[in-house]
Amino acid sequence: MNVILHVFSHDTTSSRWAPALACGLRGVALAVTLLAASARAETHANLQAVNAIGLSAWAPSYPLTVQGILLTGPDEMLDSTANFQPASAGTMGGEWQIVVQAAEAGDRGGTTCWMGQNYATRRSPGDDSFSYSNEAWLAEVARLNHDPATGHAFRKGDLVSITANGSLFYGGKRNINEMHRNETNYDFTISLVTSNYGLPAPEVLSLTSLVRTNDNNPATSEDIFDATRATGGEHWQGMRVRLNGLTLLSADGWNPTNTWGDRLCPVTDGENRLFQLRHPRYSLGPAPTDAFDAIGVLSQESGSGSQGTNGYELFVQEILPSEPAVLSIAAQPPAVITWPGSLANYQLYYINSVAAPGPWEQVTNVPALVNDRWTVILDLAEAQARFFRLQRVR
Repeated sequence: MNVILHVFSHDTTSSRWAPALACGLRGVALAVTLLAASARAETHANLQAVNAIGLSAWAPSYPLTVQGILLTGPDEMLDSTANFQPASAGTMGGEWQIVVQAAEAGDRGGTTCWMGQNYATRRSPGDDSFSYSNEAWLAEVARLNHDPATGHAFRKGDLVSITANGSLFYGGKRNINEMHRNETNYDFTISLVTSNYGLPAPEVLSLTSLVRTNDNNPATSEDIFDATRATGGEHWQGMRVRLNGLTLLSADGWNPTNTWGDRLCPVTDGENRLFQLRHPRYSLGPAPTDAFDAIGVLSQESGSGSQGTNGYELFVQEILPSEPAVLSIAAQPPAVITWPGSLANYQLYYINSVAAPGPWEQVTNVPALVNDRWTVILDLAEAQARFFRLQRVR
């Protein structure tokens, strides 16, 4: 059964669900429940699978449901303000977008959901009836921003279930969307599973995991692409991460009022690796002048539907002072070596001499997290004869 309803009864003057609509909401909730019951469960890992040139390797099959944690609020990324324009204007008008991250055991990754107002710009012959009027668009945005059963306004950290009847591959990832159609049978729906489920802890990484050093050749890309999704940008795409040790190269895009394309900010790690951050539609404060860490969603915008091996970026949601990868060694029996708990993807290495160094060897003792610091215990005499460093392992 494939039952989807539009809801045109949202009180747009107060941004609240009108009390008289309780019966209508129950009807919508029933329709969503029936559709979800007939949809096939899918994982984010399968949905975002790619081939050797970064194109989608997922075989479309609808309807489908994916479950995940909302990483973004509905107004953080794009401007959903109603703005109908005829197809001849060539603009999408209002746009709505969220990202959800896998929460189920055995799944990994995340998926972007997108909706636009003026689909006539993407559909031949450009008939304006293919687009949403301002009234219909506001109803669509209200429908996706609220749980159909309870009217709960979705927010970051909610666990939700998304039922989709369409998706498109663009920019290196498969987006759940309406396939540029305003017909109701292409709608996707969002239902609340658990409110305030909690945001996932960000996985900590540095630019060494995402890009190679710049070769100064504009014809090549330094993005680390792995079709197996075991490493590189694909490994973290659609997930909440913390990028350490960044320095802003230009603050031109550090402005929440800029358009999507003008909110890009280049950064470096100081070792000739370059990357892009994208500013949200709210203030992050003044542009940082010192080294900083950034927490947000690892995304991909390759700018093409024909390949997806580059264009990784971080949609920033929070910045913090950079936490140095400093080792602390307590030299009393036994020797205790510690480093910050946020550096989960680092490994302790050693050499026996800096005068005639050989290859660095991995310390095989398994670190334990104690008081928010990774801790390794070694024999004191063994530790005193060695030199130690932290090294990124992925």
